[in-house]
Parts: sequence; structure tokens; C-alpha cells
Amino acid sequence: MTTKHYFAVDLGATSGRTILASFDGARVEMKEVTRFANPMIPLGGHLYWDIAGLYNEVLCGLRKVASEGISIDSIGIDTWGVDFAFFGSDGQLLGMPYCYRDQHTDGVQEKFFEKMPAAEIYQRTGIQFMNFNSLFQFDTLRRNGSTALDAADKILFIPDALIYMLTGKAICEYTIASTSQMLNPTTGDLDPEILKVLDLPREKFGVMTQPGTVVGTLTSQVQEATGLGAVPVVAVAGHDTGSAVAAVPAADKEYAYLSCGTWSLMGIESDKAIISEDSFRENFTNEGGIEGTTRFLKNICGLWLFEQSRKEFKNVPSSVGELVALCEKSSFDGLINPDDPAFAAPASMTSAIREYCASTGQAVPETPADYCRCIFRSLALRYRQVVEILQNICNFPIKKLHVIGGGSQNKFLMQYAANALNMPVICGPVEGTALGNVLMQLKASGAVSSLGQMREISAASVDLVTYLPADTDIWNTEYNRFFTTVQNDR
Repeated sequence: MTTKHYFAVDLGATSGRTILASFDGARVEMKEVTRFANPMIPLGGHLYWDIAGLYNEVLCGLRKVASEGISIDSIGIDTWGVDFAFFGSDGQLLGMPYCYRDQHTDGVQEKFFEKMPAAEIYQRTGIQFMNFNSLFQFDTLRRNGSTALDAADKILFIPDALIYMLTGKAICEYTIASTSQMLNPTTGDLDPEILKVLDLPREKFGVMTQPGTVVGTLTSQVQEATGLGAVPVVAVAGHDTGSAVAAVPAADKEYAYLSCGTWSLMGIESDKAIISEDSFRENFTNEGGIEGTTRFLKNICGLWLFEQSRKEFKNVPSSVGELVALCEKSSFDGLINPDDPAFAAPASMTSAIREYCASTGQAVPETPADYCRCIFRSLALRYRQVVEILQNICNFPIKKLHVIGGGSQNKFLMQYAANALNMPVICGPVEGTALGNVLMQLKASGAVSSLGQMREISAASVDLVTYLPADTDIWNTEYNRFFTTVQNDR
């Protein structure tokens, strides 16, 4: 088979990159083309995204590939969820999109619940409640008299907006739309009753589009600006977690996945949305997946705890690997609930951890090694707690955990997770989001025909590392203590 080349745009909420992938018929090799910052823009008392700047960065990456004489078979874009951009009837961008971290949605959920109760919203969408969900952003903008919202002819989620800027085609990609808390997983479209309450016409959101669909080709202007031809642009799983889960190299469905980075997303793949009293009570979410699947998952505070603590450590190794290895030099046995609100945005993460331990009658950490051990062990035990909830809700046995993302390289956290869960933990790919983006482009091109084939290619393209459980009796005792601690915390 002739080697094919695919261009992946992977945008996170702090940085972005463009990637050139090569496919030889059996495996994918990826090379970073460009990397760039994606800062929040403070302006007029609000926080925005510079979507024009992101669009320009995409053009820069395409230009660089074109300058090397490489022929691209298609382009795919994935981004963070919930945010959106407005376009006028002339196709022009109506200002910068709001950033989900903007405080204008603080405390707004209760105001919307006066129009539609929380239980009904969850029954219609199956999405967990977070104040920055698109649903609450739109309601806030409507109540605040947003001129951009009033003037908008098209309302497009961030990956769809960038596709529109590249192709002139307006779509509403399924996985990114599912993050909005406005999509009904039963009908597969935006919920008409929610749109009615928001006073938003359905036609403004573009055609609902499944991942793996060729949307169009680069406009003549983009072709001229980049030196490329009429390259197809594919709607991949536009939500970055959707792309990441598409790359999970699983051989069967009896697994849970963990997308492990600053935040941890833990869940299962389900044939349909799981909307029940249990899932509502536990605040689990049902996000759109590929090939009609649903990503039933829970958001868990992840390596944010470590990253913030690390900023305060003094006289410690500079490399993350060496710092993580400090776990071996500590016997500290304090535990925290990683999802306690105290750890969301403290002025000092180490102080927050010390205060939590003290308030729950435990010893307090003293050294960087103590903090690392406390954080990683607590995360591992929290993973077990969430897996147990998943197992009680889903209808198949969970026999292993697949971990994707940068956190999969943390060997202490991964071994702790295997010990706590008493099951194998299979790590890789590290670059799961970009690989999933490329795999969906392969599917759109006809190079693969199923999710199973995609996952075989994923497994062949990366070196997987498996951690087996050890010291299970000790970890069972620790879990009982953890469960008691987090159930009786403040």
C-alpha cells in the first residue's frame, strides 16, 4: 500500500498542535509539525478564545507541510468541549468566543432550573451538570442581552467553527454537540424542548454530522494561502476525549478507560446512553462516541493536584520522572478525596492538602515525597471507587483498565492503580487524542471500515505497557480506610 498522509489539529484549552501522520496500511506514525499557545484573552471583564489566531495557526501548519512537498489526504480537527462561536449571515465571525472559564456562568444553574428542572434536563440529555456547559452559557448570554447571540446566523461549536472557516460548510458534529447538555442521545439531535426554552432555532447549529464524515474541501482562499489543493476536511470525533477513546487499543468491551492528564476522565463505552436515577445521583455523563456508542464517564480531578503542588516544591529534581520517583522515599499514609472542592483552585495546593489531612484526623505531609505519595495513592483509590460505581451500573464485567494520555507514563500512579483496582492496567497510547483523530480520518477515507480495525491499528502503532496488581490485601485495607475518610470528610 502507498503511504498516506493525514493532518491532525489537536487543540487543548491551554495549547494546540498540528500533526502529520503517515499510514502504511498497518500502523500510524505521527510527527509534530507545529505547537502553539492557546491563551485565554481577558477583555472587557470577560475571558475569550482567539479563534482567528487558532485558525491562523492551522494555516501555518498546513503551509509548513505544503512547503515540504507532502501531499495530504485529509484534515481533521478536535478540541475541548462546550464552547462555540457566532457567525453572521454574511459568513463573518461575530467576535471572539467566550471561554468556558469565564465567570459569567457562576451560579446560573439554579436560574435555569426555574425554567426546566434538573431531573428533566438529565433525562433529556444524560449529561452531568457543570455551570460552564453550553446550555448554561447560552442562557446566560440570552439573559445578559448578548448582541452577538441576537445577530448570529450560525452557532458552531469550536471544531465545527474551524471547519467552517476552512471549508465554508456549517455542521454540528455529534460528539462535540453532546458536551453541550443540549443533545438528546435518544433522538441523536439537539433537544427541541431545550432549544425552545433557550429561544434558539435548530437551523442555526448546522447539520448533525457523525464522526468519520467528509465535510468538504479547503476553500479556494485557503488553498491559495497554504499552497495546497482541494484537500478534504473530515469531521473526526470533534471532542478531544471522543478522539482519545477512539484510539483505546482494546480487544473486547470488558474494560474501563481512563484518559489521564490534568483531569482524569474515567468511563466505559456503552451501546446506548445510560440514564437512570443512579447515574443522575452520581452525576455521570453520557457523551457521544463513534459508531453510535456512548462514552459513559465521570470527571475526576487528575494530575492537577500534582502539577499545582509541584510549583511549590523547593530543592527537588527538575524532571517529572525523578520527582514522581520520590514516592519510594516516603511511607506517608494520609489520603485525600481528589474531588473535594478544596482542591479546585486553592491559592496553595500543598496548604489545601495539609488542611484536608488535619481536618480528617490524619497526619499531614511534610516533604515533596509525602505529597506525591499522598496524591497518587488517593487518585488510585478514587479510580477504584469510580470503577465500582461503573460496574454496578453497566451490564458487562470490567476486567481491565486502559489508560491513555500523558498520565499513563507515571509508573507509580499506574502501579498504584493496578494494585487498588486488583486488575491489569494497560497504558498507551500517550498521544491518544491525535491518534484517534487520525484513525477517524482513515475511516472516512475507506482505509478502515470498523472501530475494531481502528483499534488493531492503534495497538500496532504504539508500545503498550501493562501493570499487574500486587499487594492486593494491603490495598483492600487501604481502600476501606479511603472510603471511610472521603465519606466523612468535610
